[in-house]
Amino acid sequence: QVQLVESGGGLVQPGGSLRLSCAASGIIFSINSMAWYRQAPGKERELVARITSGGSTNYAESVKGRFTISRDNAKNTVYLQMNSLKPEDTDVYHCNARIWEPGVGVADYWGQGTQVTVSS
Repeated sequence: QVQLVESGGGLVQPGGSLRLSCAASGIIFSINSMAWYRQAPGKERELVARITSGGSTNYAESVKGRFTISRDNAKNTVYLQMNSLKPEDTDVYHCNARIWEPGVGVADYWGQGTQVTVSS
């Protein structure tokens, strides 16, 4: 089985920074991509940032220029550096891993989530 463990969330003031981490463990043949999502109450789940195995990235328009996603392939870990945080960034952030599995194909796995609160 594959497990994702997130860390790094917390309470910060507007304009502050946080760095989220997500480590994948278990039987992993190949990680196609890893991503961070958030979902505000009553709204659709939003892709915040994604990074592929080849290093390509994409971001939500609302976070471009403020957030940076990166990875450490040797550790099966993805990071999200969040700068210039705004109150509207407040949410539970979930890590996603898209993993190739023999006999199945590509499967999605999700972490439990880490709370980010931006408030004065």
